[in-house]
Amino acid sequence: MDSLELLLHAADVLTKLQVRYLITGSMATITYGEARFTNDIDIVADLQMSHVQSLSDAFPPPEFYVSELAVRDAIQRRFQFNVIHPASGLKIDFMVPSHNEFNQSRLSRGVAIDLDEEGRNAWFASPEDVILKKLQYYRDGGSDKHLRDIRGVLLVQTDKIDHDYLTKWADVLGITEELKQVIPDE
Repeated sequence: MDSLELLLHAADVLTKLQVRYLITGSMATITYGEARFTNDIDIVADLQMSHVQSLSDAFPPPEFYVSELAVRDAIQRRFQFNVIHPASGLKIDFMVPSHNEFNQSRLSRGVAIDLDEEGRNAWFASPEDVILKKLQYYRDGGSDKHLRDIRGVLLVQTDKIDHDYLTKWADVLGITEELKQVIPDE
C-alpha cells in the first residue's frame, strides 16, 4: 500500500460514515505547494462515538493497527489517534477537532480534490486554512519546516489565496506576527 492508496481508503471510509473531514498537514501542503517526502497522513475528522466500531472495522488487523480505546478517548477529549499500516510504515493521524469557530470554518471550507484517473477524491483543508494551521504549529514549535511548507503553498497558489480570510483568522488566532513573516504586507 502506498500513501495515495491509504489516503483514498481513509477518504472512502469517512465518506461512507458521513463524517466531515479534511486532509491537512504535509499531504495538503504537497497538494497545494511543492513536493516533499512524508510518510504520514493528517486528517481532521469530526468523529462521534457512534462511528467508533465502523471506523475500527474499516481498518482491520493484521493489515492495520488501530486501538479502539484510543479512538474513543480521542473523540471524548477532542484529541488525536493513529491508524498504522505496519507493512508499509505509513500512518494516519486522525485529529478530532474541538467545536470552536475556527474549526467549524475550516470544516465548511473544504476543497474536494480528484486524486486518481477514476475521479476518486478526498476533501482537503483550503490553502488558507493549511497556512493558518502551519503558522500555529510554527508559533508553538518553531520549526522552519512549517515556514517552508507555507512558502511553497504561497508560491504555487499565488493568485488563489484569500488574503482577507488569512488576515482575519491570523488576528483571531493570535498569529499575525507569524503571518507577517511569510507575507510581509499582511
